[in-house]
Amino acid sequence: MRCPLRSNERAGLHARQFSANLFPSSTMWHGRFTQDTSSLVQQFGESVSYDWRLFPHDIAGSIAHARAQQNAGLLTADEFQKIESGLREIEKEILDGKFEFKTSLEDIHMNIEAELTRRIGPTGAKLHAARSRNDQVATDTRLYCRTQIGEIMTAATKLQYALLDRAEKFAASMMPGYTHLQRGQPVTAGHHFLAYVEMLERDKSRLADCLKRLNICPLGSGALAGSTINLDRQAIAAELGFDGVTSNSMDAIADRDYIAELLFTISLCGAHLSRLSEDLILWCTAEFSFVQLSDAHTTGSSLMPQKKNPDVCELTRGKTGRLIGNLLNLLTNLKGLPLTYNRDLQEDKPPLFDSVDTLKLVLAVNAEMVAALEMNEEKCCAAASDPMLLATDLADYLVRKGVPFRQAHELVGKAVAESIRTKTPLDALDLAAIDPAYGPDAAEVFSVERALTARTNPGAPSVANVRAEISRWQKQLA
Repeated sequence: MRCPLRSNERAGLHARQFSANLFPSSTMWHGRFTQDTSSLVQQFGESVSYDWRLFPHDIAGSIAHARAQQNAGLLTADEFQKIESGLREIEKEILDGKFEFKTSLEDIHMNIEAELTRRIGPTGAKLHAARSRNDQVATDTRLYCRTQIGEIMTAATKLQYALLDRAEKFAASMMPGYTHLQRGQPVTAGHHFLAYVEMLERDKSRLADCLKRLNICPLGSGALAGSTINLDRQAIAAELGFDGVTSNSMDAIADRDYIAELLFTISLCGAHLSRLSEDLILWCTAEFSFVQLSDAHTTGSSLMPQKKNPDVCELTRGKTGRLIGNLLNLLTNLKGLPLTYNRDLQEDKPPLFDSVDTLKLVLAVNAEMVAALEMNEEKCCAAASDPMLLATDLADYLVRKGVPFRQAHELVGKAVAESIRTKTPLDALDLAAIDPAYGPDAAEVFSVERALTARTNPGAPSVANVRAEISRWQKQLA
């Protein structure tokens, strides 16, 4: 069978070739067993159909391990050269789509080792000394996660740039800010977009923190208790770019915290993108009409000719459920496992791969969509011009007159009630008739431009603040 192409796989990587027969998996442990593994069990237990993507990390780990074997006198220089050359040839064939994976060999590790041994003979059979598939897969997945964290952070930064671009274009475009989806106070579109830049930066920070904890090398931990053949673990770790080595062989084999942490961070990033999607979905409705998405990032209806649907936003919102489900999948898997390795841990990779693929695609398509969206500034400004949005500013006016805030809140509440009762705009009421605490200058409060300009505290949405934040972010991201 053939593994389907993934749209975000590296260029030049072709469809994978799979074969179900040839070498029975029991050849790995034939000394203990007298029967071949059932074909149904092979089908049930194989993982190479998805863990093949670990191949560059598996090959890098094997070369570092072989080098340590040579330094320990287990391999001659010629044997090491044969192993390294053979592994590089296999790597190139996989990249070229010419390598045939055998599901009977279960996983990527045995597929590579068996093929290496077939090509270079008994020297290939020496490679597995002083290691187990347990510490091998733990190393491979850490290397994979490390690479993917870098790619996710790059994709998140591209979306931040797109948001910054829109924030800069609409830095002074007034619009309502909402709580409970009710109009609250005036802000600018630029300020709103910058909120998502902040969220993505926290996501990147969590990814960086995750990287610190996962970048420790477990290779050398063996099946669970190391090996009597003591290779230089520090040298192996340094060659593979790790910051150090694990301190407890049992924990090193059982640990999947780094995957859980990565899936949590991916899930939270997905939740942030889902919130952005919900904002855009609302803004695209005829009831809001704040935003126009490009034709390239929307779809139509097969029945209703007038429709323009924000499918990218809706799919982003929907795929967030997958990301959260993948995290729950892994945590549920881990919660009942005794130390150290259990075959259940094979199920860590499908949710990991799916979440990584999904988030990278979601970030990329959202960056493209955000960069092309346009604000309906007239509609936004009209909504922000509702005098009710300045009710809190009116209370602040009374506070500056010496009225205690709770009393000021009550007085403004009475004015709002009167406005609703008489269907008179708040800024058209005779406020002094409601209470003498309102002076003749109270009407000056009802200027959205003045209200925004007055919000100069750090983090507030004055246009000057927004522009300063845009400049800061542009420098920080650069």
